[in-house]
Amino acid sequence: MMRDYLQCSTVTDFDCSYGNPQGIASAETYEEFAKHFIDNFAPEILKAYLQQVELWVSKQRWLSKICLSNILAFLDECIKPSATWKHLGPHVENLISHVLFPLLCQTDEDLEMFHEEPAEYLHRKINFYEEVSAPDVAATNFLITLTKSRKKQTFTVLNFINGVVNRYEATADADKNHREKEGALRMIGTLASIILGKKSPIADQVEYFFVRHVFPEFRSTQGYLRARACDILEKFADLDFKDENNVVLIYQNILQCLNDPELPVRVEAALALQPLIRHEYIRTSMQQNIADIMQQLLKLANEVDVDALATVMEEFVEVFAAELTPFAVQLTEQLRDTYLRIIGDVIEKGQGNTDEDAETYLDDKSITALGVLQTIGTLILTLESTPSVLLHLEQILIPVITITLEHKLADLYNEVFEIIDSCTFSAKAISPTMWQIFKLIHRSFKDRSEIFIEEMLPALDNYVSYGHEMLKQQPEYLEAIFDIIQTIFTNERLGAMDRICGCKLAEAVLLNMRGHADKYLNHFIEISMQCLLADCEVKTYRVHLMEMVINCIYYNPAATLQVLERHGWTNKFFSLWFSNIENFNRVHDKKLSIVAIVALIELPPDQVPPSIQPGWPMLMSGIVSLFQTLPVAMKHREDISKDSLNFDDSYESDSENEWDGDAGWDGEGMTIFLYTQREILT
Repeated sequence: MMRDYLQCSTVTDFDCSYGNPQGIASAETYEEFAKHFIDNFAPEILKAYLQQVELWVSKQRWLSKICLSNILAFLDECIKPSATWKHLGPHVENLISHVLFPLLCQTDEDLEMFHEEPAEYLHRKINFYEEVSAPDVAATNFLITLTKSRKKQTFTVLNFINGVVNRYEATADADKNHREKEGALRMIGTLASIILGKKSPIADQVEYFFVRHVFPEFRSTQGYLRARACDILEKFADLDFKDENNVVLIYQNILQCLNDPELPVRVEAALALQPLIRHEYIRTSMQQNIADIMQQLLKLANEVDVDALATVMEEFVEVFAAELTPFAVQLTEQLRDTYLRIIGDVIEKGQGNTDEDAETYLDDKSITALGVLQTIGTLILTLESTPSVLLHLEQILIPVITITLEHKLADLYNEVFEIIDSCTFSAKAISPTMWQIFKLIHRSFKDRSEIFIEEMLPALDNYVSYGHEMLKQQPEYLEAIFDIIQTIFTNERLGAMDRICGCKLAEAVLLNMRGHADKYLNHFIEISMQCLLADCEVKTYRVHLMEMVINCIYYNPAATLQVLERHGWTNKFFSLWFSNIENFNRVHDKKLSIVAIVALIELPPDQVPPSIQPGWPMLMSGIVSLFQTLPVAMKHREDISKDSLNFDDSYESDSENEWDGDAGWDGEGMTIFLYTQREILT
């Protein structure tokens, strides 16, 4: 058996990598060999494999699942090349009837799993693409390639399916072969994208097929057929029904299947329910009983860990936000309990277990948990106009945030920090509950989670922006913020893009804590100037470092100039600022520079260091230019915003040619700058 597997696997991999002229990585190196292989070797291998399959069909030869899977994978590769297709084509009809179809029908093992281990059955059937060695997966792939690459063969497959379902329909109930009917429906579900594709000549016949051959199976005595009926409706979610009564009938049947005694039927019904909301009538009907539907979904989520269920819940929360608001607290409690149960399993299974099976288990559980967190995040965003409810939710979600951070479940950090961000941003305030979470964030950051600073930043920014009054009252909180900033710039594990987060957090402090962050001003200037004067290759990072000093100027121009002068950095910084001001192309960049220049102009003459007094008149030229280019930047931001892009760091280039750090603080550099800007404007 091992020899057979190795031979099949090696030939299949070899053909995919080197034996097909259309699929080789380097045409110059392997093209001649690939052509020779596909013309002379592949047909002989194909003939040998077809003989083995024929012996397997006639039960004269036993083939292991993995060997059969590899043979089908090789046959799959033989569909596109004409050199192999002329040998494979005549066998396709028999392959469909005697190989592919039997592999796609329920086995005794499948039926036992359906009744005895329904959760495992669901994982096997819903996530079957993960089973790379399963023959039914290889059979599915073969059908997809066949109908996409050889479109005429689609009718061969459909004629076979029609033969099966018509025979089933004509047979007396006591003699019906339910497994064959389920296999036929699985086959047509596999071809959904082909059947509904552009210019498909049979797309308009699908509705009749559904009414005649799928709808009756909602009442089937076989649970796996009821599940398949739901599944095929999901596969054909893009089908536009001409008769609205059929859509209504589907919805009624799906709701009934949500209460089916068999777990796989309930799950498949839930997944089929999601696409139906695109129909206005169904969406209106759902509004009346969405709370009950969500209860069913939550109950299912606690019975089986299928991450697709979380996707359904998340969309329902988004679409039916208004209807679910009265149930938000109860819904959040149930989502919390579901998450804690899943994470409890993750922690228990993960303790002292390092084998691959455990890792796969943890990955599956983490994906499901991630979906639950995303649903919670969506729910919070829909409640922005109800601050009293949000306060209640924050208390409910403390265990969710705590268990994730304390157990260092890094795969879930992004979603957890998004929840913290959503809570604090939607409320536009920091509650005592969220201040307790802040302590946990700081502790996690210091405990080797600093690499997640980009995920943490929005929440930390909210703590400064909406909690600045508490920061004034509780110096230890502000000290923790500064500790995070300082660590960002000193930790060797962090790079330039991470340190941009430090610049942004420092800016939040300086803008929101005016007059209350004096003790940190000197540190901010020193951090930014030391980094600027060191090797700093990323332009976006350099701009943010300069803006860190510009923020200090805006915060307290006289004190900032004193610090710069004390270190001998004054002339150097102003030279950097004004010789590179064309790189300040965001709206924020320009506005920040404008207000900083205004703050400098308002200084008494005796507070202006002698070293920069000769270039002081250039401040007026600079501010005029910034005002001139501001409308262009605002228009650019508006255009990008319409395209739903992130314009926060939309600097044009990171080319080193644009870094002119040696230009002097004099009139010549400013003249060049003004000329360049006039060229752009005209």
